[in-house]
Amino acid sequence: MKILVVGGGGREHALIWKIAQSPLVKQIYCAPGNPGIAELAECVHIGADEIAALCDFAKAEAIDLTVIGPEVPLTLGIVDIFQAAGLDVFGPNKAAAQIEGSKGFSKDLMARYNIPTAAYRSFTDHAAAVAYIKEQGAPIVVKADGLAAGKGVIVAMSETQAMAAVDDIMLDKVFGTAGASVVIEEFMDGEEASFFAFTDGKNILPLASSQDHKRVNDNDEGPNTGGMGAYSPAPVVTPELHDLIVETIVRPTIAGMAEDGCPYSGILYVGLMIKDGQPRVVEYNARFGDPEAQPLLMRMKSDIVPVLQACARGDLSHTSIQWHDKAAVCVVMASGGYPAAFEKNLPIAGLDAAAQVQDLMVFHAGTAFKGGQIVNNSGRVLGVTGLGQNVKEAIDKAYSGVAMIQWKDVHYRHDIGARALNR
Repeated sequence: MKILVVGGGGREHALIWKIAQSPLVKQIYCAPGNPGIAELAECVHIGADEIAALCDFAKAEAIDLTVIGPEVPLTLGIVDIFQAAGLDVFGPNKAAAQIEGSKGFSKDLMARYNIPTAAYRSFTDHAAAVAYIKEQGAPIVVKADGLAAGKGVIVAMSETQAMAAVDDIMLDKVFGTAGASVVIEEFMDGEEASFFAFTDGKNILPLASSQDHKRVNDNDEGPNTGGMGAYSPAPVVTPELHDLIVETIVRPTIAGMAEDGCPYSGILYVGLMIKDGQPRVVEYNARFGDPEAQPLLMRMKSDIVPVLQACARGDLSHTSIQWHDKAAVCVVMASGGYPAAFEKNLPIAGLDAAAQVQDLMVFHAGTAFKGGQIVNNSGRVLGVTGLGQNVKEAIDKAYSGVAMIQWKDVHYRHDIGARALNR
């Protein structure tokens, strides 16, 4: 098979690393890719959002399966274009990708099908949004309705902070068109977890549990980011809770999407808040989480390619997944200053040494090749992922890799996986 993976981050590097292990695959392309991905696949200089050019490339190269990594091409309708050209493609179509592309769409879906989540209201009028905040009080959560690269959610601990968030989103347009409307939600406390399931629009195949660390600093302090690290399995998701999530959230979501005329195929990410053994939905994503994909794919024992192909072809009923009975931990190494402004093109040292360590993978998320060396090119730069017999071993393995790698002003959290140890 010839496979094309669309994207150029840590999630796509992890997907390609896993796909490359399949005996079914003879050639992998990635558009646009990155220096880490280039060691496993042929990188193609086409942007992830250049969907017509990507389709032309897939036709010209007779690609057997295209796997869409990031959310933007999904919400632009890349799957619809590929399917119209008769090409197998993994991911939801444009209508189904609204589950991530619009917070209002996803909240309305949950309300229709009694899927447990926070109480909410959607607003296109600034004054009405401010009035609602004053009526509800704080803490309260303010979300830009559209895509904001994981940064459009403000957990406001005071009414003043919440109203400032509405100003930023609706008046100052800090997230651009994503802030044309806002969703304001009840604050949920508890422990977060990430739950993923493959689906063909009817059948579902859940993955192992995982947990992300959204805040930029240790002890879950500082602003939200795209994710500073993740681990799998997540002890908070007990076998009983796993079944409850499938029956009360995942199945009703997939059935509801089909009922609404936009069947969902691909991988569904459900961000959860768990309190007193009860899960509620924080958000949906229409693709693999990043960085959750890194530890999950390190733990996946079986070949991923038949599963991806079954989702794309609409028949997942004959597939299954086996998992390594190990834990995996991913520590994100970020540019100093992220998620605010940061310096780019700083040379990264230690990658070769880390590459020699057994059960350790350094997934490239935001790197570039410049002047004969690998440099930082984005906020989140590397996902250093270790495998171990248990979470403690996996944490030690990941941080042993982190200790080998350095560049000016590098930033990372020192407590990834601590919640799992505390359990």
